Amino acid sequence: MQLGLVGLGRMGFNMRERVRAAGHEVVGYDRNPDLRDADSLADLVSKLSAPRAVWVMVPAGEPTRQTIAELGDLLDEGDIVIDGGNSRFSDDTQNSAALAEKKIAYLDCGVSGGVWGKDNGYGLMVGGDAKDVERVMPVFDALRPDGPREEGFAHAGPVGAGHYAKMIHNGIEYGLMQAYAEGFELLEAAKIIENVPAVVKAWQRGTVVRSWLLDLLVRALDSDPELDDLRGYVDDSGEGRWTVEEAINLAVPAPVIAAALFARFRSRQDDSPAMRAVASLRNQFGGHAVHSAGPSSGAGSTQG
Repeated sequence: MQLGLVGLGRMGFNMRERVRAAGHEVVGYDRNPDLRDADSLADLVSKLSAPRAVWVMVPAGEPTRQTIAELGDLLDEGDIVIDGGNSRFSDDTQNSAALAEKKIAYLDCGVSGGVWGKDNGYGLMVGGDAKDVERVMPVFDALRPDGPREEGFAHAGPVGAGHYAKMIHNGIEYGLMQAYAEGFELLEAAKIIENVPAVVKAWQRGTVVRSWLLDLLVRALDSDPELDDLRGYVDDSGEGRWTVEEAINLAVPAPVIAAALFARFRSRQDDSPAMRAVASLRNQFGGHAVHSAGPSSGAGSTQG
């Protein structure tokens, strides 16, 4: 299958390589001339054969909306656009409606896997019409992890469902990370514990708290046993906020996710071992910037 891919950043670049490795042709566009295969969106569209499929991986919000609007002017009836970024699910209805006027199909896809997805595959949650999902399935199969499709891919529902599912996924992620981080701080504070990294590493096999996130915390502790090379300053991408907003809208109690979000806000006012652990986890799975310890430390990226 042939695919256009807009945005070759931390995830987009690796996604292009994984899809190509599966035997598909990918034409990528990015503002960085060293990464791109096309010089503009118009050039990208011209290099694709109809009916075209174009996957958008740019920052959520106005950059995504502008990119999709421009693609709407360049693509033809029967083409399809997939938004694989972290857009708010409410944006999908507007994007889909605008493209539908030109008879261009639209899918939204929540993508999880971070900087490790190239080798491990990406968890995919898709929203849109079933026939459009099936049309792009070769690309989804190339991106998802090896094994049964249903263990790494879900057609979650109509347009918006994919990003909604990813939003909740990220809210859960906030809570899991915070629990590991608070446990780390308790171990650090307990005088009876002499080797915190060894205890955390021992949880990797046989325990009920083992997980990939735990493995990444062990990885971070291997290189920095007390995590004191960075500040406990933790950014948030917005999806945790949206999850809490939805919990309020639906009157669903979500105290763990809400507390984890507020802990990130607090991290910008103090510096604790727990929030250093959360910061290190975000860096491990997503390549997100961290704030180094020391008086000269600068602000890190607020994306992700």
